[in-house]
Amino acid sequence: MAVRRSGAGTKIERALWDGGADVVVGIDEVGKGAWAGPLTVAAAVLPTGPTFRGGASGIRDSKQLSEVRREALFEPIAGWCRAWAVGHASPEECDRLGMSDAQRLAARRALDGLGLVPDAVLVDGRWDFVRGLVAPSTVVRTIVKGDAASRSIAAASVLAKVTRDRIMREAAAHHPPFWFESNKGYPCPRHREALQGYGPSAIHRRSWVFMDDLVWTGLHRPLDLSDAAEQLSLLDDVVDATVGVG
Repeated sequence: MAVRRSGAGTKIERALWDGGADVVVGIDEVGKGAWAGPLTVAAAVLPTGPTFRGGASGIRDSKQLSEVRREALFEPIAGWCRAWAVGHASPEECDRLGMSDAQRLAARRALDGLGLVPDAVLVDGRWDFVRGLVAPSTVVRTIVKGDAASRSIAAASVLAKVTRDRIMREAAAHHPPFWFESNKGYPCPRHREALQGYGPSAIHRRSWVFMDDLVWTGLHRPLDLSDAAEQLSLLDDVVDATVGVG
């Protein structure tokens, strides 16, 4: 008998609301481990009061949802949130800044787009990449597997994933050999073969270590390897990504 997974809860948000925080922002990132396309960060603020109960059904970590289900949830989540925004760092910015600073840039753009001043920010994962982007008095909590524990983060997860996936599906029409509509810019055998045959597209991250293995060109990526260890770690994180991943 299949076990039905419930959506992410609001225990963390409720504790902050009860403590006087009005604007509680959930933050999640997608695309950090991709070879192509933007790094995307979403920020979501849940409603409070009479509107809280509407539109909340089924919100959970976007990785637990099919692409079809994420698309179906996008508009209800976007309409239900008190505020939400998505920020991107382009492939060129990822190359120029390095992935850590590019993630901070995308997060700043998302937070700026909210039009609200956060009282508290909930960040998925262990790394606090929003400190310095919000007021010193703002409560910032990092939560491992936060997209399963916090509905704010889960909402941000879906908003970030769907927004970026749409960008990559649109990019697929301009770069058909790379099958971005299926792999969304992440590593997979077909993506690697296309890179070997065609070289990088305009939306590939040219400073990444995978570029060293390409034989198509005499051009070299920048010699600054400060991001190399982080890139290899990210590739380990997405080693299971294959064509068909949502």
